[in-house]
Amino acid sequence: MTHNHTLVVDTLSLAYGDRTVIDALDLAVPSGRISAIVGPNACGKSTLLRTMSRLLAPRTGHVLLDGASVHRMPAKELARTMGLLPQSPTAPEGITVADLVGRGRQPHQGIFSRWTRADDVAVADALDATQTAELADRAVDELSGGQRQRVWIAMALAQQTDVLLLDEPTTFLDVSHQIEVLDLLTDLNRSKGTTIVMVLHDLNLAARYADHLVALAGGRVYAEGEPAAVLTEDVVRVVFGIESRVITDPTSEKPLMLPMGRHHTRDAGAATRHEEPT
Repeated sequence: MTHNHTLVVDTLSLAYGDRTVIDALDLAVPSGRISAIVGPNACGKSTLLRTMSRLLAPRTGHVLLDGASVHRMPAKELARTMGLLPQSPTAPEGITVADLVGRGRQPHQGIFSRWTRADDVAVADALDATQTAELADRAVDELSGGQRQRVWIAMALAQQTDVLLLDEPTTFLDVSHQIEVLDLLTDLNRSKGTTIVMVLHDLNLAARYADHLVALAGGRVYAEGEPAAVLTEDVVRVVFGIESRVITDPTSEKPLMLPMGRHHTRDAGAATRHEEPT
C-alpha cells in the first residue's frame, strides 16, 4: 500500500509577464483520492498542475508535500513520491516503448545500482495495465497519438509513486480508450491508494471519475468538493459561461451536465420549426 502524503497549495500566485494566471490560490488535495481540476481554457488548470509538480516556479506562495516545499526538494527525492504526465511530452528520437517506460524507474536507482527484477516487474505491469505490451519493441515516434498517450501513462505508472499528477491524460484518445485510461487510474487508486490529481477537459468524465472536483475561474478555486456539490447549473453558468441542465447520470449516479446551445432548447426548436399546412 502507498503512504498517505499531504499535498497543499498555499496562496499560490503565478504570472506570465503582466498577466496573472493564478491568483492567491489555496488548495488541499485529498490524500488517497482522485481529484479532477476543471475550468475553461486559459483559466490556469495546466499552470496549476505544472507548478504543483515544480515545472514552474510560483511568483508567491508555496506547494507543500508533507510540509516541505516541492521547489526546494532534490529532484530525485520528489520523483520517488510524485509522478507527472505533462500535457505534450516529447520522447527522445528513436527510443523504443520499453526503453521509454523503463525511464520511469530512474528515481528508484542510485548512482551505482543496477537494473533489478523489481524494475522489470514494474515495467511489465505498466505495459500490461495500459495494453501497450505488444508495442514494447516499437519506436515511440512511429505510434499513433492514442498509442503514444498510453505509453506515456505507462511510464508514469512504472514510476510507482504515491502521488500522480496528470495533465489532460485523455487527450488524443478515442472514447473507448478514454474510459480505459480513467478506469485504469481508478483501479490504481483503489488497489494502491495512489493520490491522483488530473486536469480534464470533459466535465462529465471528471464528475464521473473524481471523488473531489475543483472548478477554477479567474485563476482561483471557484468551487470544490464532491462532484454533486460542484457540478451544478449555477457553477457551469459562472465558470463556463453557458446555460445547462444538470441531471443524474443513470449509469454512475453522478451529475451529468447537458449544455444548452441556442438551437437545442425546446423553445428554440418550436420557434424554428415550420408548421406543415393541414
